[in-house]
Amino acid sequence: MRRNVWLLALILIAVLLGVNNTIYYFTTKSSLESNLRHELETVAKQIAISIETSRNGSEKYQDQIGRELRAASIAAQYALNPDIEKVTNAQLVELKSKLDLYDLTLLKRTKDNIVLYRSSDNKQLNYPTSSWDPWYKAFNQLFDQKKVTVKWGQSLTNFWTGPFEFSTVQTKVINKWGYYYDGTTNYILDPYISYDDRQRDYDNVTGVNHMISETLSQNDTVLEIGVLNPETFDSGPRVTINENGEEVTHMTQNPILNGTNAFKHENDSRNVQLANETNKYVWLNTTINGKHVLKLYIPVNINKVASMLDGNGDAIDRYVLTLVADYQTIQDKLDKQFVNIGIIVVIVTALSFIIVYWTATGFRKSQDKLVRKAQETYVEEINQLFQSIRAQRHDFLNHVQTIHSLAEVNKIDELKAYTAELTGEIRQMNDIINIGNPAIAALIRAKISQAELLRVQLETSISDMNKMELGVKSLDMTRILGNLIDNAFDEALNYSEEERFVRIFIGQKPGYLEFAISNTCLHAETLAAKPLFESGYTSKDGTHSGLGLSIVKSIVDQYKGLVRIAINEPGMITFIVKIPD
Repeated sequence: MRRNVWLLALILIAVLLGVNNTIYYFTTKSSLESNLRHELETVAKQIAISIETSRNGSEKYQDQIGRELRAASIAAQYALNPDIEKVTNAQLVELKSKLDLYDLTLLKRTKDNIVLYRSSDNKQLNYPTSSWDPWYKAFNQLFDQKKVTVKWGQSLTNFWTGPFEFSTVQTKVINKWGYYYDGTTNYILDPYISYDDRQRDYDNVTGVNHMISETLSQNDTVLEIGVLNPETFDSGPRVTINENGEEVTHMTQNPILNGTNAFKHENDSRNVQLANETNKYVWLNTTINGKHVLKLYIPVNINKVASMLDGNGDAIDRYVLTLVADYQTIQDKLDKQFVNIGIIVVIVTALSFIIVYWTATGFRKSQDKLVRKAQETYVEEINQLFQSIRAQRHDFLNHVQTIHSLAEVNKIDELKAYTAELTGEIRQMNDIINIGNPAIAALIRAKISQAELLRVQLETSISDMNKMELGVKSLDMTRILGNLIDNAFDEALNYSEEERFVRIFIGQKPGYLEFAISNTCLHAETLAAKPLFESGYTSKDGTHSGLGLSIVKSIVDQYKGLVRIAINEPGMITFIVKIPD
């Protein structure tokens, strides 16, 4: 039966360990995925910072180019006649070469328009600009000698410049134009340079696309990076038709400003708008182009610049950075860590079983040892009881002879004293024999002998034992009484011989069996407040284990009984045990 209980306990522990390990496995998996997402977010933030640093650097470089265009405008103004009618295109061709410009154009204000009137490039001549919003607005403000109020671009004294952009006249060429007017001429000077001549080299070394390319080459997990314009992403590339019927693409309004978006998904538009509107990260875990990927949409706040415009030509204050990561790389990392976790779980489980087995085996051996010791004590005490009875019977003839001799010599006083002593010893032995329970009788006989040796006054009161129908094992009763009496003897020995007193009461009450063991204790109140029934606790010296009262408590609890401490008389402490029938 006991083996089955331990087997059941081991199975229960195994199930609990299994459930615990399963919960731990999936919790750890979730934690690892969360950590990897956090790691990916950190990488994305670093990429966003790098892109912003590169983009800001590019903007600063364009500002420097703008200042150079303004300086070139002033230099050209000194070389040209202030009247546009007295300036020739040939002069502009010569001047643009000296100033290292791509071309130089002069804008004239007419009654209802502003046109490209003189130019070093004949293709630029006679183009009206009224449809070039917001450039046309800037031209009018310059002619009116007002500060240009366009919310993007670079505005300096008497000067304004926009970003690099495709030319309306030469649709495949990207230029940056500067516009200068200080009122001393009747035209706006418009020097400009080519992207290929100035900006491309810079971008190839430190530009956003270069940075994206370097990041992709250094990071195996990241498959693609894109800088998206949330205002034009849904509508596609911004295209207009020039005066010659040619399509002009506007790079500042492109849906993809930098990088690529080859890993397209049907939810891209919705997620780009969601990231832009909420200013929060948006995750997409899906399969694109046959790959399991994580696509991250990151809103990036910026100062309004000329290089990023919405469909109406107004600067935007936020773009969306997309980052596509290969989930298989992440899954490989997870699998590797899961294998390590699995090994740890198996090892911990095996060690747990071993520890439980050792604990159970040790506990069982300890219990068996205690039971065996109690049984040996029980047998020894029974033998001592029988030995005492045999000794009394063996000495009976000697007692009779002594009584006869005292009677013959007429020593009545000595005879009375001798018979009184003999009667007391016989009565005490008969009282013990009449207890009705051999185990308790043997224990009491042994404790009487021990009390005589220890010079402890022992008083016993045992009643109604013959009527008892005990549900308590004799072995458990002797363990309870033995520990309580030994505990009483230990405390009594702390006092002088005349103060050493122990009282034992055993009796059957209606519905329960009661043990009451009292002993001398001059500090009963203090002792009663201590955790006497806790395993290992002892108020005695270091030679005691502190297990006696703990064993009593565990046995009493096993029988649904109770044990308590009473202080009913001065200088005495009483331990009372009640066990239901």
